[in-house]
Amino acid sequence: MKVRELTDWLEGEYPGNMAEDWDNVGLLVGDDGQEVHHVFLALDLTEAVLEEAVKAQADMIITHHPMIFRGMKKINNHDFTGRKVLSLIRHNISYFAMHTNYDVMGMAELSADYLKLKERQVLSVTAETEQGPQGFGRVGKLPEPMSLKECALYVKEALSLNDVRLYGEPEQMVETAAVCTGSGKSMIPDALKKGAQVYITGDIDHHTGIDATAQGLAVIDAGHYGTEYIFMEAVSRKLSAEFPELKVSCARIVSPYTLLYLKFTEPERLQRAKDRRREVLWNRICERSKSAGQ
Repeated sequence: MKVRELTDWLEGEYPGNMAEDWDNVGLLVGDDGQEVHHVFLALDLTEAVLEEAVKAQADMIITHHPMIFRGMKKINNHDFTGRKVLSLIRHNISYFAMHTNYDVMGMAELSADYLKLKERQVLSVTAETEQGPQGFGRVGKLPEPMSLKECALYVKEALSLNDVRLYGEPEQMVETAAVCTGSGKSMIPDALKKGAQVYITGDIDHHTGIDATAQGLAVIDAGHYGTEYIFMEAVSRKLSAEFPELKVSCARIVSPYTLLYLKFTEPERLQRAKDRRREVLWNRICERSKSAGQ
């Protein structure tokens, strides 16, 4: 089949006009008259992913995050984006991205499916369509009421993650959850407006996390990659069902960061405990001194 046939189908499923104005989606590199036999799916087109696709002998790559966001004045081997463009051309690989259009038309419902949310509604509406409102994220009921700690472990297991970060009181009970994959801090006001008790997203910084909890919204940060790598398997299933003659493969699932755990010997552990007790005692003395001086 031609690249054009595949991109036309993708545009029908995830229209480019559903993407945000700042986004860059569609066929970013390649000739749409070229034949395609093997599609390679990835979240990001890193140099390692591109090398993996070349070794797999793919002739088209589809990613969620666009490799090119803004105009390029030079394409050469002196920067990583230029090197990737040159490699795509050299290996005759077409490159297609579907980002916020997929977030709206695919990822939002997909993430709610993973969490088994009930009584769903769109978190942040961006368009009204014949099928109803469309937009980023979903709000709904968890399968059952649970503590925030249990919810964090539920998210961790549902998405097969190594870790999640939790903002809020671990023992508080939650039932209504909002989810927005990727970097969703801008939609915290939407989550509050829709009555969510816990918000599941990624890329939450310190101040955003503590400000959300101050407004009564607990947050589970499952990571940008951790909430969006599900793109690969979902698109693979759809492509394989629609185009059985097409070979489809996915990049390896590899977290972009590594967790380091410090291990201490028993003497080191005891010394650290003593140091913490000294710190607590010193803070108490300082507080009493302040109170006495007022």
